[in-house]
Amino acid sequence: MNFRTLKQLAELAETRNLTLGQLMLEEQCHESGEDKNVVFSQMHEYYEIMKSAVHQGLHTDTTSKSGLTGGDARKLMAYRTGGQSLLGDHASLSMSYALAVSEVNASMGRIIATPTAGSCGIIPGVFISSQERFGWTDEQMVYGLFASGAIGYVIANNSFISGAEGGCQAEVGSAIGMAAGALVDIRGGSPSQSIHAVGLALKNTLGLICDPVAGLVEIPCIVRNGFGAITALGAADMALAGVRSIIPSDEVVQVMLEVGSAMPESLRETAGGGLAQTPTGRKITRDLQHK
Repeated sequence: MNFRTLKQLAELAETRNLTLGQLMLEEQCHESGEDKNVVFSQMHEYYEIMKSAVHQGLHTDTTSKSGLTGGDARKLMAYRTGGQSLLGDHASLSMSYALAVSEVNASMGRIIATPTAGSCGIIPGVFISSQERFGWTDEQMVYGLFASGAIGYVIANNSFISGAEGGCQAEVGSAIGMAAGALVDIRGGSPSQSIHAVGLALKNTLGLICDPVAGLVEIPCIVRNGFGAITALGAADMALAGVRSIIPSDEVVQVMLEVGSAMPESLRETAGGGLAQTPTGRKITRDLQHK
């Protein structure tokens, strides 16, 4: 890739007069030697899987093998259709979709890791709900996935995307940043606005621990995907309105690295601390071990 930082990514896109998604597609083809149509088609297949996961999560039984989770996306959809959602129609739909995909993951269904399975609901949640709202084409959404991939590439190579390495800020946080920056790109914002959205999103998740109860990607992972979708929408709106990340986004990524490195092992996907070690968390673990 011809970029290593978010600043370089934005500058390269602006120099070439391309969106982040268009730039990333060119870079991916150059890196892999694959034909543009082949690479685009593969990403389109990924998007179809995301849409299928949303549908599955809302229309089938997503009870996990542990029995701990499943069905919350449908509860939220039923609630929002009553017109009483405090978030409003679109934001609550994004959250419902994010929960749906995450529940499909917990029930061993097919999802796309974005960037990990533990954060798989955020990008589909905001992408698919926004596509339905604004009438965007699948082609636009696929370019958005390339934009999110470019952002994720930078984060992965300069910080973490793994909860075991850097806590949930590395998984859910990265997904929120990827979704926010890509939404700005799809919406017609400038590359620099997209990068500001990434910084705004990541700043709101710094220090988020990874504490899965019983070591399963269920509690609190699923609801964090739902909340993550809302944060991504908020960060994208701020950036499109002209709000800037005063701390440059690349510096925010560096802080994520520093915070994750300082995080105790018990708070990095080991189930040794946080919610996993509450009295209820320990009881759930014991009960599952005795099944």
